Amino acid sequence: MSQQVIFTGAKLFIGIDESVIENGTIWLDGEHIKYAGAADGLKGADASIKCVELQGQFVMPGMTECHAHLSFTDANPFNLGAQSPEEATLTGIRNARMMLGSGFTSAISFGSIHRVDLALRAAISSGAIPGPRLAAAGKDLGATGSTVDSGVFDGLEHVADGPWAVRKAVREQRRDTVDIVKIFIDGEGVCEHATQHELSFHDDEVAAIVDEAHRHGMRVACHSRSAAGVKQAVRSGVDFIAHANFLDEEAADMLFEARDHVYVAPSIIWELGLIEQCESLGLSSDWVRQRGYEEEVEASIKSVRMMLDRDIRLMVGGDFGISVAPHGTYAKDLEVFVDMFGMSTAKALLCATRDGGSAFDRKNMIGTLEAGKYADLLIIDGDPIENIKVMQDHNKFSAIIKGGLIYQGLINDVDFTISPDTILRR
Repeated sequence: MSQQVIFTGAKLFIGIDESVIENGTIWLDGEHIKYAGAADGLKGADASIKCVELQGQFVMPGMTECHAHLSFTDANPFNLGAQSPEEATLTGIRNARMMLGSGFTSAISFGSIHRVDLALRAAISSGAIPGPRLAAAGKDLGATGSTVDSGVFDGLEHVADGPWAVRKAVREQRRDTVDIVKIFIDGEGVCEHATQHELSFHDDEVAAIVDEAHRHGMRVACHSRSAAGVKQAVRSGVDFIAHANFLDEEAADMLFEARDHVYVAPSIIWELGLIEQCESLGLSSDWVRQRGYEEEVEASIKSVRMMLDRDIRLMVGGDFGISVAPHGTYAKDLEVFVDMFGMSTAKALLCATRDGGSAFDRKNMIGTLEAGKYADLLIIDGDPIENIKVMQDHNKFSAIIKGGLIYQGLINDVDFTISPDTILRR
């Protein structure tokens, strides 16, 4: 018989829309939700079920990090160095724990060193290590002369050219049982030989990648900064688009037409970190400006507003894992969504919960607090609707619940599940 618990007295954000229930109740039955809603709507609960009064704490769905790099080490992005598979795996274990401890109960990978994601996915699923539900990626797939083909990160590069060669590459990743095929459609401002406005693949190559991936039940995530890159991605049927910094009207309209099956993560955390901390990387502000990063931030704000006007589904996903955007700071994305993109705090939370959950799970089992869905939720001693920065303070998390298991203190090296009645004794 599964363990049951009822949390009462919650300020409840179900995640279906922007509304908040002031006196909410949520009933967990093992790894699933049995009820979530107003207190007076609870029916059929046996008196023997443990009840925990939350005294007005905020309850919301677990978040989904939709641009995850669990195998990245928070290193200088221009001097990443090589990691052995063993070292990368240890890094991934640490980061998986940190991501869950930051309130992200699910993650879509956008590239993995070696085959670390696959080991992490298995260990997390078995309960051997704490971490988010993980859609695992393989190495970055790119063409010769693309950003992938830079020699910067040994163990991350998978280079192939031509429709049949890229099909072979996808089949190799399928053999490894990846969930996500990550491709670089265009480049990066810091890359001399493949800039953010230069397409790396021909249309037939991207179409071949997507067709082969979809044939085998995998999905495709792409790095795409330019309008041309976004158009190529949409035409080819790519599932997840990261960045989309330089949209034009045609690209935005194409995203609107594809809005039922394409998700966009428009984070500018990398750009902001590079601009603010460039000297720590040995770079000057003039060099960063010349490489187009200030322009990229300005263009991104306009692009996101174009997408919001069209109600295109946006994901939270910040490309974390480098020195200027380290692991554990994932919720900084929410602050950017509110302060720079002009979203309401509730809309930003929907991007992190409802929309990210929908992107992660095609069976629609996560992202909102509804009967029958997985019991993935956060209990917070603070109100992110009033102040979105609360989500960056890990000490405010009274509990993180994934699949009905209640965690506390993962960031502070307390690795255990707790009983429901300890949540208020923090």
